Amino acid sequence: MRNKRLIIALTGAVLCGLLGVMLITRYLASVQAFTKDLGNVVVAKTEIQLGEKITAEHLAFASLPNGSVPEGAFRKLDQLVGRVVITPIGVRETITNMKLAPAGVGAGLSAVIPEGYRAMTVKVDDVVGVSGFIMPGSFVDVVAIIVPLAQQGNEGKGPISKIVLQNIKVLASGPKIDSPDNQREPTSVKAVTLQVTPEQAEKLVLAANEGKLQLVMRNYGDLEDTQTQGANKNSLLSGESYAPQPEPKSEQAEQPRATHVKQLVKRITTMPREVKPAMQPVSRNSIELIEGAKRREVEIP
Repeated sequence: MRNKRLIIALTGAVLCGLLGVMLITRYLASVQAFTKDLGNVVVAKTEIQLGEKITAEHLAFASLPNGSVPEGAFRKLDQLVGRVVITPIGVRETITNMKLAPAGVGAGLSAVIPEGYRAMTVKVDDVVGVSGFIMPGSFVDVVAIIVPLAQQGNEGKGPISKIVLQNIKVLASGPKIDSPDNQREPTSVKAVTLQVTPEQAEKLVLAANEGKLQLVMRNYGDLEDTQTQGANKNSLLSGESYAPQPEPKSEQAEQPRATHVKQLVKRITTMPREVKPAMQPVSRNSIELIEGAKRREVEIP
């Protein structure tokens, strides 16, 4: 009896051992397969600013599964040293070819100018530069104040202000081509650099030479092309009709809901109520029948 129990115990121990060895072997095989699928990809060890030239101190390696490596990633450090970034790169971010200027391009402003565009610098002061809130990445409209040529029918009208360029991107604010960390604080600069096409550059040079320029800041998501007639002294003295100011986004989101609730309450309160007719008593012919301790009504037809 004891030998039988001992044999059963030994058999169970051997089976458990074999099962453990099989599970460990399978786990090691999966780890080895996962390790083989990993590949070293070059990432940023520190933050790399816009227009900055990459050095070896900026770079490090990170292991990523080959199936999830971004397109255009690099496997060697020497492929990136000396290249210039055209978009800010954060720590541990994978560096791809789309974030870099073409090989051989020097660091600085020229690296961030898109193909087909030009960079043109405009003098600004606190008023023209919107109190220093125009920063790299902002979009502005350019308003020119000029005196038109004397022609028949427009003598004596004086200077005219007109939007000559719209939705122009700001490449640099003073000597800086990257946006500051705190964009709520204004930066005092004497010039801003705008990204323009060759045709826009010609207009901008002429407008700056003929009169005074004014930059008007616009919303990032506002892509509307507004056509205006311009303003002169006559139109200025004619006055302006009232234009309601837009409400904050939170209030704009709540306004349709509040309006709907008000309309629903008004509809309920003004809805005519249905008046139900009063119940008329039904005449019934019956007698009360008493049978011992019981009492009941019997209808007479």
